[in-house]
Amino acid sequence: MKSIIFGKFGGLALVVALLLFGLAQITDLVEQRQTQHANAVSSVAQSLAGSQTLLGPLVQMSCTEEWTTAGEKTPVVQKREFPRVLAPASLALAGTSQVEPRARGLHATQVFTLKSHITAQWPDLNFAPSERQHADSRLQCGPATLMLAVTDARGIRQADLWVNGVAQPVQAGTQHAAYSHGVQAGLSASTRLGEALKVEFELELLGTESLNVVPLGSATQISMTSNWPHPSFVGQFLPSQRQVSDKGFESTWRVSALASSAQQAVLKQEPLCGNAAMPVYSAARAEAATPGNACVENLGISFIDPINTYSLSDRATKYGLLFIALTFVAVGLFEFMRGLRVHPVQYFLVGAAISIFFLLLVSLSEHMVFAGAYAIAASACVLLLGYYASHMLHSWKRGLPFAGGIAVLYGLLYVLLQLEQTAMVVGAIALFIVLAAVMALTRKVDWYARLQIA
Repeated sequence: MKSIIFGKFGGLALVVALLLFGLAQITDLVEQRQTQHANAVSSVAQSLAGSQTLLGPLVQMSCTEEWTTAGEKTPVVQKREFPRVLAPASLALAGTSQVEPRARGLHATQVFTLKSHITAQWPDLNFAPSERQHADSRLQCGPATLMLAVTDARGIRQADLWVNGVAQPVQAGTQHAAYSHGVQAGLSASTRLGEALKVEFELELLGTESLNVVPLGSATQISMTSNWPHPSFVGQFLPSQRQVSDKGFESTWRVSALASSAQQAVLKQEPLCGNAAMPVYSAARAEAATPGNACVENLGISFIDPINTYSLSDRATKYGLLFIALTFVAVGLFEFMRGLRVHPVQYFLVGAAISIFFLLLVSLSEHMVFAGAYAIAASACVLLLGYYASHMLHSWKRGLPFAGGIAVLYGLLYVLLQLEQTAMVVGAIALFIVLAAVMALTRKVDWYARLQIA
């Protein structure tokens, strides 16, 4: 008898090892599909435009400092070039973003088109005194220009400019060493540095998944509306007001320079890192986004689909071993309490059906909504296991409750996948209930007598 029992446990151990190997292969497959999805998103961004961070408008001057040093034979003239920038006293942006999916094969990402009206005002154009790095140096500055920078200039579809109510042509590029992508326009000779300046931009900007704005003004107000119903507000500043519905969202930010280091960061030419959670599409941005490198503060929105089928599938597969263990416990209880004999091969087939569920879930969710894919995969496995268990346990009266228990497990897993903050406590309570039920069912069992190992 002992040899039979030990042989049974040895067979079950082999079955569990095989099933763990299968689950590991399915997990690797999910990770591969996640990588393919990320590559597809990157491909769309490289073809259109990546995530966008908007900086400006700014007034800048390109300056040169020259000084003379003593050489071995003759004096040597050296120079350095640097920008002088002036942030606006007030900055207002009112924009509407239209979001639509773009796909590469089975993998889709969200592409937005921003249509915005930007207003910036300066009380005067008196720059702060430049600090000379060398005594008796010669300082020369070029004419003042306006600049508006973005992280990916390929997304600029239209840019119209008015300076003090007069239309001005814009040119590509900014002539700024750190923020070179964008548009610029020279201020007319009639613009006086001591007078107020009002600048208005009509900007249409295309981007992928994330839109960020640098709160550059001494007082910044940003109003945004969109048809996207699942906004994720990112950056260092959350909206002061927001309304989210199934038709989209409306949000408003109000940021003071007293609460933001954006102006100082721009003077230091710190990089525009955008949303750190978004993909990086260039080596320069990858270097800027590495931990330890300071970035210009921003606020913004991520247009990522909250129902990420691959992340949900990955979370589901992590429950695979628990599912198999609970199913084996259920089969074992039927076998033990009813005096049945279930072969390890039958345990393996039951576990294989549980494992196939996760593979079905991943494959179906690439072609339909996750809830529908989950319902189809779970229903198929419940029907299969109910049919097989009715023959394995020699009765429909045993097979149907077994199938019902499996259906409850799938329902519980779906609930856990929808929960983020409370998934652990719900899972722990469910396991406690299962353990309590097993203990209650076996509370009067004489294990020595049943196993005949006295």
